[in-house]
Amino acid sequence: MLRPPMRAGIASPSGSKVRSASLRLVALALSCAATAAAFGQAYPAKPIKIVVGFPPGGGNDLIARLVGAKLQDVLGQPVVIENKAGANAIIASEFVAKSPPDGYTLLVGATGQMVINPVLYEKLPYDSLRDLVPITTLALFPMVLVAHPSVPVHSVAELIAYSKTNPDQLCYSAGSTAFQVATEMLKGMTGMSARHIPYKGSAQAINAVVAGDVQIAIVDSAPVVAQIRAGKLKPLAVTSATRNPLWPRLPTLSEAGVPGYEMVLWSSVFAPAGTPTEIVDKLQAEIAHVLQEPEVQERFAEMAVIPGGGSSSELAARMREEMERYRAVARAAHIKPE
Repeated sequence: MLRPPMRAGIASPSGSKVRSASLRLVALALSCAATAAAFGQAYPAKPIKIVVGFPPGGGNDLIARLVGAKLQDVLGQPVVIENKAGANAIIASEFVAKSPPDGYTLLVGATGQMVINPVLYEKLPYDSLRDLVPITTLALFPMVLVAHPSVPVHSVAELIAYSKTNPDQLCYSAGSTAFQVATEMLKGMTGMSARHIPYKGSAQAINAVVAGDVQIAIVDSAPVVAQIRAGKLKPLAVTSATRNPLWPRLPTLSEAGVPGYEMVLWSSVFAPAGTPTEIVDKLQAEIAHVLQEPEVQERFAEMAVIPGGGSSSELAARMREEMERYRAVARAAHIKPE
């Protein structure tokens, strides 16, 4: 039996429910479409900001700018580098950790701020493992143990022996806690004696050894290439597990009589926790592609750094392992934040 037509302006209860349900379905569909546009194939739809916790001109900043310039070519959106220096990069790390997890604010995180700060500071405004998602490693920074030419040693074994027979003669410089941890780890594994002299930044720490104000230091490879070639610094060993192509005849510390010693600093990319997996995966893949470009590899070689790579899970595992190792070193040496 056919129902009579509805009178104009009067809606039946069942019709109202259907219309309400339909509106909800439309709203849900629009929301899903917007989410897909934001987090799917449309990403990125606007400029990306990469925050660096160090001043312009340093190693992390230069690498961020080099990779960022290449990344914007493949992503089709501007990539802006913003420096938020200060407080051992805590300011930058907190800023990104509290940013929206949409893939448009990223962090260049270095070893010091991501794994050493958490073991030195009782309280931090961010948790490296909980509040930030690792994307991939940009670069690895091998270090080198150097001595002033006046120090009467030519090997690591001779340095260790000299320090034990002259316990008050050796001082080492460190421009940050990362280099202090590296040297204290060497002391702990060998029984070597050397007093820590802190400096503000790697440049001052290196200049102190060149001037003879201190006798030894563990430092980045890149800033000391010229001084080593000029005979102003005496290289003894590298801190990586394998030899540095810059000095193929220079042994690793492990080869030089400190088995198991390895410490390489790194610079990596992070996003706020909650960033969609598809965005993290896309960024990881595109950065890996950029790191393989011949021009990028050539520039990295000039800076004496090694191109990174690897997955988010690999970087997270590395961070956890290093935190435990460096925590033990810091406790044994009573290292405090500078």
